[in-house]
This record gives sequence, structure tokens and C-alpha cells, in this order.
Amino acid sequence: MGIKTYNPYTPSRRHMTGSDFSEITKKTPEKSLCVSLKKNAGRNNQGKITVRHRGGGCKRKYRIIDFKRNRDGVSATVIGIEYDPNRTANIALIKYEDGKKAYILAPAGLTDGMKVMSGPDAEVRVGNCLPLENIPVGTQIHNIELYPGKGGQMVRAAGNAAQLMAKEGKYATLRLPSGEMRMVPILCRATIGVVGNGDHNLINIGKAGRKRHMGIRPTVRGSVMNPNDHPHGGGEGRAPIGRPGPCTPWGKPALGLKTRKKHKQSNKLIVRRRDGKAMK
Repeated sequence: MGIKTYNPYTPSRRHMTGSDFSEITKKTPEKSLCVSLKKNAGRNNQGKITVRHRGGGCKRKYRIIDFKRNRDGVSATVIGIEYDPNRTANIALIKYEDGKKAYILAPAGLTDGMKVMSGPDAEVRVGNCLPLENIPVGTQIHNIELYPGKGGQMVRAAGNAAQLMAKEGKYATLRLPSGEMRMVPILCRATIGVVGNGDHNLINIGKAGRKRHMGIRPTVRGSVMNPNDHPHGGGEGRAPIGRPGPCTPWGKPALGLKTRKKHKQSNKLIVRRRDGKAMK
């Protein structure tokens, strides 16, 4: 994938960049693997806003991705690399020998015509999905399960990969993209390779309207509000927030407050936190 620039016929267009979609080989999605996606605009089932600054945006269809990869021993051929509006990574359409089709996350280097396979007997090759016990130490992997058979939950964003550091007993130790070292049951599955579309983080949105197309509405800073609207508001000119630390509009601490439960069950599986400190 490459990054393309635009002619600056408006000020906002000057620094805008986008993907050249050079990896994409199939334009239209597979109808049988698409479902309608309802817009909630950040509201829950009571109609209350639980996520602010959401709404509008282009209409999208959700592509059903096979995160489980549990069709063992059946070879599949890649018949197209597609754009997915619901995620940063591209997706690959594969067709199994029995004619069934599925979408998987497209790792870097996967192209049309390549074969992929799942199961303990699969080769250690880009796009293949194996249990961690069958993957050599040092391999880069993505789409990692946390519980055997549940499907991949970790390392699914564009350009990301985890590294298998060690295997001991029932657990394998992984180094995640955040730097965290974590143990995962050795029976869990992972896909070989790095998630494709690695240049995604280099794209410059360029203008506000493009963000609206994504369904994200404007955010107003608390420091420019009145004190009855936000704890950061008020004061003459550009005033300090007047608090020990940043707050939400409702006065709760924000930016830096640790929200993880101290006695969470999975704490014992984290060997080293992403800030480099060992878990207590």
C-alpha cells in the first residue's frame, strides 16, 4: 500500500493524504457475507447517549469476518483483497475446496491465488492459522485468541503484530504491540504474519468533512466553555483549568486515571505491563 497526495485546490486539500489502494484487487463485496449495520449514534437501548460525538456518516454494510478459522485441514484459495469500511485492516476473500467462501484479515504479503489453511497440521506460512503450541518461538502473529475456540480478539488492527517469546507448560508468552508481555493458553490459535495496510497510520484526514463521513461529530474543548457547562470552563482569557488534573464534564478524573480493576482475574497472566513495570 502507498500514500497518495492531492492537488491543493483548497487549503484543506493541501496536506490531505489517502491510500492508493494498490493492494485492493476486488472492488465489490461478497453479498452472502454482508449484513446491514444499524446506526446508533452513540446511544444505548434506552436512547441515552453513552458515547459522545457520534452520528451521521456514510452508510456501511458489515462484512462477516471468520476470526475463529476452525475449518481444519481444508485448503482455501485467496480470490480477492478487499477494502473494509469497518476496520483499518484490509480483508481477504477466500474460497475453500468445497466451494464455501469466507473473509479473513489480510496479512501483509497475502495476494490473489495464494493458499491458506487452518489447523495443527498447517505450515508456518503467512495467512495460515495454527495453535500456539505448533508455532515456532520468535514468529510474528496476529488475530490471537484469548480463550481456545472463541476466535481471535487481540492484534487485529492494520500494521500490528505480536511476537511469540516463549512456551512453557500450558501457556505461551507473547509480546503485544503495546509492549505488554502476556501469557495466553497454548491451545489458543493465532494467524501467521503481520496485519496488512501498514501505512494506514500515515494518512492525514485533511479536513473536517472527511471526519463527518466516518460518523464522528465535532468535539468542543471544555476550556472554551462556561463554568456551568464544564469544570475547565470560565476565567479571563486562556485560563488554567484550576484543578489538580483534567476532568470530564461531570467532574470525574480523566487522562491518566487507571481504570483497570486491581483484582481482575487476568492480572496473573500479565508478565510485564506496557509501561515496563511488572504486575504485582
